[in-house]
Amino acid sequence: MAAIQLGFLLFSFFTCIRIEAQYVMQDAELVHYVDRRIISMENRLNKCNQDIADYVEEFQEFSKRLMSRLEGLNVLKTELKNDVNHLLTRVERAQRDIYYFESAKESPSPCVDVDEDLLEQQLTEEQESKKKVKLMLNASCNYMITGFKSLKVVKKSGDANGSWLKDPGKNYQKIYFLTGTKNKIVMEFANIRAFAESGNKHLARRVALPFPWQGTGHAIYNGFLFYHRYGSLNEIIKFDIQNRNATDQMLLSGAGEIPAYELHPSTKIDFAVDELGLWAIHAEPDIARKLVITKINHETMTVEYTWDTTCRSQNAEAAFMMCGVLYVVYNSPGGASQIECIYDTLDVISPYENPVIRFPKRQSSHSMVHYYPRDKQLFAWDDGSQVIYKLLTRQKS
Repeated sequence: MAAIQLGFLLFSFFTCIRIEAQYVMQDAELVHYVDRRIISMENRLNKCNQDIADYVEEFQEFSKRLMSRLEGLNVLKTELKNDVNHLLTRVERAQRDIYYFESAKESPSPCVDVDEDLLEQQLTEEQESKKKVKLMLNASCNYMITGFKSLKVVKKSGDANGSWLKDPGKNYQKIYFLTGTKNKIVMEFANIRAFAESGNKHLARRVALPFPWQGTGHAIYNGFLFYHRYGSLNEIIKFDIQNRNATDQMLLSGAGEIPAYELHPSTKIDFAVDELGLWAIHAEPDIARKLVITKINHETMTVEYTWDTTCRSQNAEAAFMMCGVLYVVYNSPGGASQIECIYDTLDVISPYENPVIRFPKRQSSHSMVHYYPRDKQLFAWDDGSQVIYKLLTRQKS
């Protein structure tokens, strides 16, 4: 009897063990199944994340291409506007030429008196126009250059071409250093001594411009930097140096198609400051590559008057204004710079009174020459060297 009970107990025990083993196997399969489902979900999530990353990258590339095309359209829009303005200028000139030829051609005798009256009226209007220009320029400045008193090399720094500037207005002492023909960083020094000292980068303040400049023909006047915007035909930017923002801009009609100076083709528009204010110098293909000077109102950024000069742009390397007179610097094959052409906007200096003024024999080629009325000096950039020329002057005859 005891044996039968023991056998029954063993049978129950092994039956329970087998049932538990079945449960354990079922739990293991369930765990494996759950693990496989989790791994599958993780793979899908990883693929989803990768798809999202690829989509974001493609969208960023698309955005870049779209912004690039929009910028290109803006450039084309500006160029089209400049072309229209230039075309209007050429049409106006053509109309003036047509009127001139029509008035100059032979007429029947009954109209001779009328033509003479018309000619007299035109001469009177021209004289009145010249009087208004002289009044506008306040022609109290009557000095002209006769030669050079001295030469001083301040230092050699930066690229072969560039500009270094000082504000001629009031008693500004700061020096501004703009190296290269395309850049947007201006280095500001407290004075010329700080600029001349070696290892002076820590003495300079970096001023970032909103747009890069074109060429080396910049100017600083009454706290503002005026420069030709890179990538535009003839857009001029007025930049407030103290507040570091662009305050105004203008399009200089007729400028920007060809270089102002043949020997420095990167400069399409050159700015100059003298006793009478701000000027722009450029060349136009329509007038046989002769230089054109424009008086600019620096406050309103508008053109006050324009002169077609007799000075050519061929073999020219730089130019500057003094007392309303344009002085153009040319360079000979031997490397000697000299002033060969003078144009007086006030007609005080006779066209025949045009002596050749030679620079001191040190320079190779000037990429910029600027006049500073307070000290009767020229700041020049001579193949990477920053140079000061002291001038000899006399009164206009």
